[in-house]
Amino acid sequence: MMFGPIAEQKCDVIQRKKAGIRLGELKRTNMTVSRERAVLVGVILPESRADPRDPLGELASLVHSAGGRVVGTILQKKQRPDAGTYIGSGKALEVADLAKRHQADVIVFDNDLAPGQIGALEKLINTELNSPLGKGVKVLDRSELILDIFATRAQTFEAKLQVELAQMQYTYPRLARMWGHLERLAGGASLGIGTRGPGETQLEIDRRLVRKRISDLQGEIDLVHDRKRRQVERRNLRHFTVSIVGYTNAGKSTLINTLTDAGAYADDRLFATLDTRTRNWELERGTQVMLSDTVGFVRDLPHHLVASFRATLEEAVHADLLLHVLDVGHPHAQQQFESVHEVLEDIGAGGKPEILLLNKTDTPEGMDQMAYWKTLHPESIPISARAGTGLDKLTLAVLDFVRGQSVEATLRIDASDGRLVSFLERHTRITDRRYDNDRVEMDVRVGRRTFEEIQRNESIEILSAHSGGTTHSN
Repeated sequence: MMFGPIAEQKCDVIQRKKAGIRLGELKRTNMTVSRERAVLVGVILPESRADPRDPLGELASLVHSAGGRVVGTILQKKQRPDAGTYIGSGKALEVADLAKRHQADVIVFDNDLAPGQIGALEKLINTELNSPLGKGVKVLDRSELILDIFATRAQTFEAKLQVELAQMQYTYPRLARMWGHLERLAGGASLGIGTRGPGETQLEIDRRLVRKRISDLQGEIDLVHDRKRRQVERRNLRHFTVSIVGYTNAGKSTLINTLTDAGAYADDRLFATLDTRTRNWELERGTQVMLSDTVGFVRDLPHHLVASFRATLEEAVHADLLLHVLDVGHPHAQQQFESVHEVLEDIGAGGKPEILLLNKTDTPEGMDQMAYWKTLHPESIPISARAGTGLDKLTLAVLDFVRGQSVEATLRIDASDGRLVSFLERHTRITDRRYDNDRVEMDVRVGRRTFEEIQRNESIEILSAHSGGTTHSN
């Protein structure tokens, strides 16, 4: 992030306060990697979860999704990170040399770095390249790259709030590093008389502004979260709900489009969409479920980002059934499978009923790996969301699950109560209807939650009901 001279910055802060402008400028506004040449750096630690066959493959995909171009890579194995620069000064000079040879604009780490480590790396590398401070090669870590992608993908008000909160939470401990203009004033040495006090005051002003903005955003998102939770809970009282989950770019949006004509944006890149869509999915005549997609998961997704997007992930938390879409032909499929379950545990959706969908079986890679995954997960269903193959088996599997969670009942109501008749026609599957004078008896199949609502309605007489081998009769 680049600041102007101190006096100009003070005026800018006053103007921001008066105008009530959002603090988006307090993040590093030059952190984007769009159209830039990137050198990737990965440090393999003992606890590393990167794929040993292609440790930087996913990072390269993330850079590509952000619009950048990978021009070089460096890997290092270490027992523990270097406290100062994470990779050590010698390896940092190697990175600088590689960046110089390939005329790189940005260096992206597949690790999360401390603010001081990023600052030390930028200083060391740009000194080696003879680049002016703040105008040379910048250093990003994995979390900052993911935040950059999320910022460009957010479309709805809710998603933008969540991205801004995550950015502010990431930015706050790094504000001191963003004060590049103070180092220029001091010539890279310790701050002298006349710069130390004003700079510290300005930094505290920005910290206070960021703290205030974080508090405001959290308040707004809490309201969104509460409203979304109530909305989802109300819907789940009357409808069986299915949520599509999976790794980013696994084919979730394509699947919901194929099943429901939802019109969700789908593209062959990571985090193509951040916004949840919910649509009616008719399994058979008279049997519908509410089908929702979710934001894609990724390995080592920043915890503050997961927390910020909790409202978006509410669909998965409250769903009756999860459809886990796995790109079975992806070289990192096993890692992606595990990462999805880790995020589900983090958001409180672990252990929910789940159907594993082996997607992209229409590709050579998918066909090669399908038998292996079917051996590991015999109940999984091979599909191609794009070609539509296997979706009939998926529909039958969901229908069987819905039936197992439903109640078959015989109800009696007043035939003249059009509102109640309409309710039952909308929310149950009526298999038979018999009239007796001014009364009508209906044989219905209904979800458990809706049946609980029926039980509370004094205008409905329940003659019999059975589920799971248990029968109740009046």
